[in-house]
Amino acid sequence: MQLSTSNTIHRTFRFMKCFNQSLLTPGLVLHRTLLHGLLLTSLLILSACSTSPKVEVSGPIFYPPLPNPPYIQYLATFSSPSDISGDSSEFTDFILGDQDANANLVSKPYGLTVYNGKIFVVDTRGPGYAVFDLTKKRAYTVSGFGSGRMKKPINIAIDKQGNRYITDTDRGQVLIFDKGDRFVKAYGIKGQFKPSDVAISEDKLFISDVKHHKIHVLSKKTGESLYSFGKAGQKEGEFLYPTNMELAEDGNLYISEVGNFRIQVVTQDGKYVKTIGKLGSGLGQFARPKGVAVDRTGNVYVVDAAFENVQVLDKEGKLLLFFGSSGGQPDSINLPTDIEIDYDNVALFQKYAAPKFKLEYIILIASQFGENKVNAYGYGQMQGMDYTMPSSN
Repeated sequence: MQLSTSNTIHRTFRFMKCFNQSLLTPGLVLHRTLLHGLLLTSLLILSACSTSPKVEVSGPIFYPPLPNPPYIQYLATFSSPSDISGDSSEFTDFILGDQDANANLVSKPYGLTVYNGKIFVVDTRGPGYAVFDLTKKRAYTVSGFGSGRMKKPINIAIDKQGNRYITDTDRGQVLIFDKGDRFVKAYGIKGQFKPSDVAISEDKLFISDVKHHKIHVLSKKTGESLYSFGKAGQKEGEFLYPTNMELAEDGNLYISEVGNFRIQVVTQDGKYVKTIGKLGSGLGQFARPKGVAVDRTGNVYVVDAAFENVQVLDKEGKLLLFFGSSGGQPDSINLPTDIEIDYDNVALFQKYAAPKFKLEYIILIASQFGENKVNAYGYGQMQGMDYTMPSSN
């Protein structure tokens, strides 16, 4: 990503701070007990909102909105097979039989990723994962069977060979499927960990353990435990419910902690680097951070399930932008869980963008409630618009 200059971003995003002010409620009580009550209330509200009809909006949706120079555009939603086929195709009829092609393919999504023209979405209630094939315009689900049957899958990561790694908290294992969606093997023995997320390096798997509050590192080839780091706590290098992870291009792990309301950055051997965010309702603060993604310039995207928005922060943790809100709008996110940034499949999404809005990368967000299960956004710039920062004099 190239967000022009820092000054440019702060100019174009100042409007967003006013536009989305209702998302950052000033009266949020920070005491943890009261915060938990607030989150429970939010969930009850979400349950009611999830049944509200989807609102049709004409014209593109930008952040910030025109006439400001926009950086992000809502592109599309992927919930049902018809979202990629446009109608009930013969293939969809064959796969789904008499089922409605407009019915959601996933019930309660959590993790997601994109690989080789396909969006992969883990369905905790399925249980399994759904695949939206944007190239072949088809959709299908995988649940596994026998020793590969999933019980409560949470997150997914895919290596360069196309192998899928799925964390399953009920099984206490990481399940591995090949590029043909065939089960291969499982890593993890009873009591070893309760895996929430998995990140892949060349020869290692990094697994966040929400039960023991640590990160396990396994051999990618054999599943052998190589080392682990972290323990329950609030200090540097300690974790409290490490939930989602991102192995960024700088080589560091960005770990969201629901219990500590922060993103902690550590090296691959567990050495503390920095902390982004803290508990609060202010700019750059979190109430329930979940998914985390990092673009190529080091800007950090954090999904907050309580605020139901996405905050974009620079390397120092300074807020650049936040977008998203709950409801029945096409771009709404309701109890969002995960976020993915992708540069490799931009060409497949350009057709959803406004004619002069040229995409640099794609942002995918999963939501557990409401009609929108997976929302796609694009980061880019509008041709013919001035993105330079005017002089302050």
